[in-house]
Amino acid sequence: MFTSGDDRKLFLGIDGGGSKCKAIVMDENNDILGTGISGPGNPLHGFEQATHSITESAKLALKDAGLENIALHELIAGVGLAGVNLPALYDEMSAWQHPFKQMFLAHDLLIACLGAHHSHSGAVIISGTGSCGFSCIDEQEVLLGGHGFPHGDKGSGAWFGLQATKQVLLSLDGMVAPTIMNDILLAKLGCTDTTAIVEAIAGKKATFYAQLANLVFDAAEQGDNVALSIVKEGAEYINSLARSLLVKKPARISMLGGLTPRLKSWLDEDIQAQLSEPLSPPEVGAVYFARNKLAKDKQSQQKMA
Repeated sequence: MFTSGDDRKLFLGIDGGGSKCKAIVMDENNDILGTGISGPGNPLHGFEQATHSITESAKLALKDAGLENIALHELIAGVGLAGVNLPALYDEMSAWQHPFKQMFLAHDLLIACLGAHHSHSGAVIISGTGSCGFSCIDEQEVLLGGHGFPHGDKGSGAWFGLQATKQVLLSLDGMVAPTIMNDILLAKLGCTDTTAIVEAIAGKKATFYAQLANLVFDAAEQGDNVALSIVKEGAEYINSLARSLLVKKPARISMLGGLTPRLKSWLDEDIQAQLSEPLSPPEVGAVYFARNKLAKDKQSQQKMA
């Protein structure tokens, strides 16, 4: 049992995305002690929201581990966040007066890759609230997509939800063929016509649209031609991401994100055959990232001594 002031190291892994922030507490032996989930952790949607989500998920993970007696300043944190691939957001988060003993910051794709493969050499395709492809081979990183919603993130939950909304509006106006998504979307939003839909969706963010993604797949599986067209278009984009990543011949490639269970079966068979199940979730990858950084810092100190 850990107690405050214990010499043993406790590690915190954070995976902060557009919909939620996941935390995990692990010991020096990589045993998982507790987990926690809080609100959005992408600083693109607000610095205060992101930092609040990080600290809250950390507290929940400690509580889950039965370690309420451990303070945040006793944790070594690996923090992987969506959005910090942008230099301005990376700098903002790096300057945060965080509550942890140490904090090592990375973008969410690197920790996803570390978690999925337990190695710096591999590739991942992400399809959650957003979408992108990423590989890290011989310390050379390649990022494809990940340009943000609504101007990017094709094949993501937000993209599917937005396409559904567009097609339902067109259908209700009589501009395209009717779709069984009409009644489902109207009921989900509590609306009766196009004006009510527009009012309900005005100013909504990616997380809102991502919650509508499943209705597209439900309709497609019932043979709705409009939904089928959307699903095939999104799947083809993910196929293209995978093919581009595979050119670099990664040791392993995995598909991650909340939409993966619905979307994976729509990918080309040759792509599906090359996908490996992720070994661990991204928040575990964040702990590996922190441990790697600590080891490198120790090596540097020894060389200087």
